[in-house]
This record gives sequence, structure tokens and C-alpha cells, in this order.
Amino acid sequence: MGLLNFTRDPVPEAVSGDMHNLNQLSAQQFSALTEILFRFLIEPKEVERFLTQLSDFATMNKISLGPLKNIVKSILLVPNGALKRNLSSEQVRADFIALGLSEEKASYFAEQWKVNSPTLTRLAVGHTLMINQLIDMEWKFGVTAGSSELEKVGSIFLQLKLVIKKGSQMENVYIELTLPQFYSFLHEMERVKTSLESFS
Repeated sequence: MGLLNFTRDPVPEAVSGDMHNLNQLSAQQFSALTEILFRFLIEPKEVERFLTQLSDFATMNKISLGPLKNIVKSILLVPNGALKRNLSSEQVRADFIALGLSEEKASYFAEQWKVNSPTLTRLAVGHTLMINQLIDMEWKFGVTAGSSELEKVGSIFLQLKLVIKKGSQMENVYIELTLPQFYSFLHEMERVKTSLESFS
């Protein structure tokens, strides 16, 4: 197995067997399973519905639920990794083929990824922002007046106090940046702002 895009870690050995089993499904069955998976990825809190749909799928297609759950776990490795690494549909397709999925099924999943990934990315960004929500920020500029290191005298620094909401608790985070670090930080924040605006 070549280098995968969605992860740098070795994948569990069971994945290739699961992909082999997945290849046994008809195109219609694979399409139905993919739809169930993407619905779950878009609404991950709907676990009950997801499990019911999987159970119904297993019953309807005369597949044991245990192996089906293993297949689903293996499939979900790719979109979860792809979300973290912002992979294109072509990279997702290549990863599935590398894992042993047929080209036809990998292409179908990649097409679904292309359709659903903007929504999934937006949800992931929203979730990330809600986990560590910035409530308040205070800042101060300063100039080093005296130091045991001569080159640090006269250097400008910035002190930040960030108030972050983590769940129901507030946490103060203190950061001290040199002027070059501050400009780098500012540049990153502008990039984040631009990225967020492209999602809204």
C-alpha cells in the first residue's frame, strides 16, 4: 500500500478486508450505504438514526450487522482524515483505491465527497470555533528598557490576554510576542478571517 493522503499513520490491517467486502456490494447497495454515511457525517449527533439505518440496510441486503459496522468504521477513516487535511475528491478517490476499493466505487464516493465536503468543512469549522470561543481580548505594547541581554534592550513586544470559553468555563490565556511574531500572528489571523468569510 502506497502513501495515503488522509493519514500518515498505518491503517489497521482489517481495512483491506473491509474494502474487499465493500467491493462485493452492488452499485445500488454501495450508493445507499454511501448516502447513509454522508447523512451521518453531516449530522453526527443522530447516532440512533444512523444505527437504525445501518440495521435496516443490513436486514434489507441480508448482511450481518457486525461485519457491516466494521466496514463502516473502515470507510469513515477516509472522510474523517480527509476533513482534517482538507483533501480534494481526487485525493479521496486515490486513497480508497490504495486501500483496495474498486475504481468504480472509489469514484462514486469521491463524487459524493465533492458534493458534501463544503458542508462538512463548514460544520467542522463551526464546531472548532464553538469549542474554543474567544470571548474577550486585551493587549498591551511595551518596550524592553533593561535586560541582561544587550540586543533585547529597546525591542518592542506585545502582551495579549485572551479570555476563551471552553465548554462552560472561562480560561485566561496569556501570550507575549515579539514584533515579528506579532506580525506573523496578525497575518495568520487575516488568513483565518478570509477563510471564514469564504464559508459564509
